[in-house]
Amino acid sequence: MDISQAEIRYLARPEGRLAYTVTGTGPLVIAVPGMGDLRSVYRDLEGPITGAGYRLAVMDLRGHGDSDTTFTTHGDAVTGADILALADELGESAIVIGNSMSASAAAWAAAERPDAVAGMVLLSPFLREPVSNRLARAATRVLYRILFARPWGAAFWGSYYAGLNKVTKAPWLDEHVRAIRSSLGEPGRLRSFRELAVQLDHSEVEVRLPEVAAPALILIGDRDPDFGSPAEELAWATAAIDAEGTLIADAGHYPQAQRPDLVAPATLSFLSKVRPTAQNPAPQPAGGSLA
Repeated sequence: MDISQAEIRYLARPEGRLAYTVTGTGPLVIAVPGMGDLRSVYRDLEGPITGAGYRLAVMDLRGHGDSDTTFTTHGDAVTGADILALADELGESAIVIGNSMSASAAAWAAAERPDAVAGMVLLSPFLREPVSNRLARAATRVLYRILFARPWGAAFWGSYYAGLNKVTKAPWLDEHVRAIRSSLGEPGRLRSFRELAVQLDHSEVEVRLPEVAAPALILIGDRDPDFGSPAEELAWATAAIDAEGTLIADAGHYPQAQRPDLVAPATLSFLSKVRPTAQNPAPQPAGGSLA
C-alpha cells in the first residue's frame, strides 16, 4: 500500500486536526512536507523505507492537504510541536524526515524533546533566517500577502514550486503541481498557506540549534535556488548541528522527488545506523559477533 492509497488518519491538536497516513511496520519514521506542498511528495521514498522494515507516517502541514484549515498559528515551532504530538500518538520516538521548513521544524523538535526524536534526515533545511534585516523581512511579508491572494495565488505558487525543481524533474511533477493548485483552491487553504508564509520565522529554530543532539543527515540539492551557495549552506548547517551532509547532484529544493535514486539509499544508510531493523541489521565488529 502506498501513500495515496493508505487510510487517512487524523491527529487532534488544539486548533484542529492534522491528516496523516501510516504504511509499513517497524521502527517509526515521520515525514513532513514543506510549505505549500502535499504529503504525496514523498511517494518515491515510501517504498524503499517501508521495504527496509520501517513504519512510515507522513503528515500534512496545518491547513495543507487533508489537514484542517482552522489553525491560526503556523511556523517552525508549532510544526515541530505537531511532529512531537504525532510521535506520542504513535507510541514511540521517531526518526524525522523534513523538507524545507519542515526540516527546520524537525530540528526544533529535536531540541525541545530529545527523547522523541531519535534522528533526522533534513532535506534542504532552513536552519537560520535567510532575511536578517527587519525592514526587508517586513517587506517580504507584505509581498507574500499580495502574491498568495486570490485569484492568482494558487497559480503563482504552482509555477514557482515547479521552478524550484531545478535540473532534474520527477516524471510526476506536472501532476503534483496540478494537485497542489487544486488543493489551494479548496476553501480556506490559500488563506492558511498565506498565513504560514507571513508568520514563518526561522530564527526561532536557529537559537535552538546548540540544543540539538540527535544524529542528523542533511541533503541539499546542488542547484537549490533557495540558497545563494548550496555548498556553503551545507557546510554551515552540518557544522551547526554536527551532522552528516551531502550535496545531491542535479537537484533543486525537493531532492526527495527529483533524485530519489540518490536520496533513498542515503536515507536508508542513515536509518540503518540510527535504528537498525531485521532487514537492516546493525554492523558487526570485524571478525564477527562477540556474543
